[in-house]
Amino acid sequence: METGPGLDMLPPLWQGCVLLLPCRHGCGTWRGHSADGYQLLLLSVLHSHVVFSGLKKMQSSLKLVDCIIEVHDARIPLSGRNPLFQDTLGLKPHLLVLNKMDLADLTEQQKILQHLEGEGLKNVIFTNCVKDENVKQVIPVVTELIGNSCRYHRGENLEYCIMVIGVPNVGKSSLINSLRRQHLRKGKAARVGGEPGITRAVMSRIQVSERPLIFLLDTPGVLAPRIESVETGLKLALCGTVLDHLVGEETMADYLLYTLNRHRLFGYVQHYGLGAPCDDIERVLKSVAVKLGKMQKVKVLTGTGDVNVIRPNYPEAARDFLRTFRRGQLGPVMLDLDVLRGHPLAETDP
Repeated sequence: METGPGLDMLPPLWQGCVLLLPCRHGCGTWRGHSADGYQLLLLSVLHSHVVFSGLKKMQSSLKLVDCIIEVHDARIPLSGRNPLFQDTLGLKPHLLVLNKMDLADLTEQQKILQHLEGEGLKNVIFTNCVKDENVKQVIPVVTELIGNSCRYHRGENLEYCIMVIGVPNVGKSSLINSLRRQHLRKGKAARVGGEPGITRAVMSRIQVSERPLIFLLDTPGVLAPRIESVETGLKLALCGTVLDHLVGEETMADYLLYTLNRHRLFGYVQHYGLGAPCDDIERVLKSVAVKLGKMQKVKVLTGTGDVNVIRPNYPEAARDFLRTFRRGQLGPVMLDLDVLRGHPLAETDP
């Protein structure tokens, strides 16, 4: 994998991170390349020691925990989960909650479940925590998992304690709030937001049920210290697990357009009134900017001096394209369709 020159010039927080350079090729894949002419793609924005520090704090609280709920984005059910969770958090009963199901195309839901079962994940629930869809299934499943497990030193403790884990911005806090609405008729206990990093305190203990008495430990999102491929990193970015400006909105918009066209999802054509599908991100963003009235003045140096030129605001158009996708206005999308259909992601190493 190429990391490009000058990494020692990065801010201290970014040093040691996985830095990749995206480039879309005619073969339909994304690969890492040298720095010349390409924008750096920051796929992991946390120092390795920060990642392991977060996991170590979780591990130190395991003796208080009866079950693990891992929350992930239903649009990427097979990509981007942190493999260190399983290694670090041991053999506790494990429930995978695939949230934001309203934004995902679940036409091949059975294939997803079969794929996950092949990885040893037999307990999976799809949810939409904003509208409390399927959330009522969580407590009964967790109660059954705990009842069938050995609680060791916690056997005499009448209350259950569950740790909620996952990568950033997949809806961990939303799940907690939804469970409280369902079982306690109470409002928010955990902050939520559309950006990663809202939950910062490790091990916030929150009650979500009275009978049985259940408390959840909310934890900050933790990305894997190394992203397995450029496409996996871009999928995570599209789902909002990394701050957009660290990756580049236009890079993300280009990958989103590539994905939508590849899977023949042309909702963007109608939404923006483009007339026909297009694989040129510059043309698409220009049309978006014109439609939204997002223009900007740019100084151009000529032989007679500086001239102000009005041109489309491409970054603002890219941000709108991403927001529209994330709100589901382009229709439900399954970003892992390539994995489901047996087309593996491009590797990072050339």
